[in-house]
Amino acid sequence: MKQVDVAIIGGGISGTALLYHLARHSDYNRVVLMEKYPQIAAVNSHARNNSQTLHCGDIETNYTLEKALKVQQTARMVVDYAESLSEAERNQILFKFPKMLLGVGDAECELLHQHYERFHPHYPDMELLDTDAIATREPSVTAGRRGQVMAISIANEYTAVNSHKLARSFEQQVRVLRPDYEIQLGCSVRAIHQGEHGFRIDSDNGSLLARVVVVSAGGHSLLFAKRMGYGKHYACLPVAGSFYHTPKLLNGKVYTIQSEKLPFAAVHGDPDLLEPEMTRFGPTALVLPLLERHNWRTLADLLRVTQPDLPVLKVLFTLLGEAEIRRYMMRNILFELPGIGKRLFLDDARKIIPLLQVEQLTFAKRVGGIRPVMIDKQALKLHLGEAQINPGTGIIFNMTPSPGATSCLGNAAKDFATIQELMA
Repeated sequence: MKQVDVAIIGGGISGTALLYHLARHSDYNRVVLMEKYPQIAAVNSHARNNSQTLHCGDIETNYTLEKALKVQQTARMVVDYAESLSEAERNQILFKFPKMLLGVGDAECELLHQHYERFHPHYPDMELLDTDAIATREPSVTAGRRGQVMAISIANEYTAVNSHKLARSFEQQVRVLRPDYEIQLGCSVRAIHQGEHGFRIDSDNGSLLARVVVVSAGGHSLLFAKRMGYGKHYACLPVAGSFYHTPKLLNGKVYTIQSEKLPFAAVHGDPDLLEPEMTRFGPTALVLPLLERHNWRTLADLLRVTQPDLPVLKVLFTLLGEAEIRRYMMRNILFELPGIGKRLFLDDARKIIPLLQVEQLTFAKRVGGIRPVMIDKQALKLHLGEAQINPGTGIIFNMTPSPGATSCLGNAAKDFATIQELMA
């Protein structure tokens, strides 16, 4: 049986970033990445299925300063990587759009001002804009608006990332740096068995024995973990994000303030990297019984990782017991419906563009992915942000990178450190 030092299961942004990190920084000679689809980054890492945002921690009002600075460091790693590439390749991966965080009304403007005072010393490019200054940069944001409005703006930084192109770049770099590393595409992993001398992985390409295994397969990571007896205290709440398109109405990214009571991102508007003449609004947040968007075969997989037992029901009833969350979830169901959906979504989008008309909105078909939000059955709450299971036996399960592609190289460095400990 073939033997390898490290096996990576999952060829999205997380798996390919780790493969690249191993190629650059390790002396392991026997490394394999296994991806069930015929190409890299075909699911949530594809640019049509995520927010296309390079998070820097500066305008995320739900971040503590400590978390924001950590996110800033990981974002810098992605920028440094891209800047090491040719200009032509870099310009396919990272994009510089102006971005702003919008505060609407007295309460939000006060919160925005406090956020600026606290974060500006660490983010010196931040600017605090009044209505007139906003109008010079994003005229559609102020046209027809009544009441107080304020914004934090960052004008000249990388703010958008095509995570599909980034993952493909990692793949190409690995093929040059370490042609001995195997990248097995169209290779579905059927089972992982722990034995005395490592882990036997059974796949479409046969079986191999790995000393260390890293599973970076989104919600399916939890499925693999549970099959091996790990992660029993977790269940999965799959939250799908959809988007609406309009003609090009914004010059850059415009975010709104996230409600403290809602465990979901607030709606934002920005240029669509795949549709340059369109502005994209979203994401919505719809709970769907799938581990992969538009793939109904993953319904059975979800049922294997999330049984409606008492702890899961308690968490869901607690969520639905909050009136604001209950209304929010109902509205997001309606957002998906033809006709009525875009009329309801118009109210949310008008927080960004007050004069937006319903006929300008088009539901973006087959756009948007699924974020596997973990339910902690012991703490009886949602586990927001990053989720990983590391039993210390030589296998790691990564479920939810946070925030998305921004954290890929930072997480790869952490996983590499864990691999070194396991190999010692």
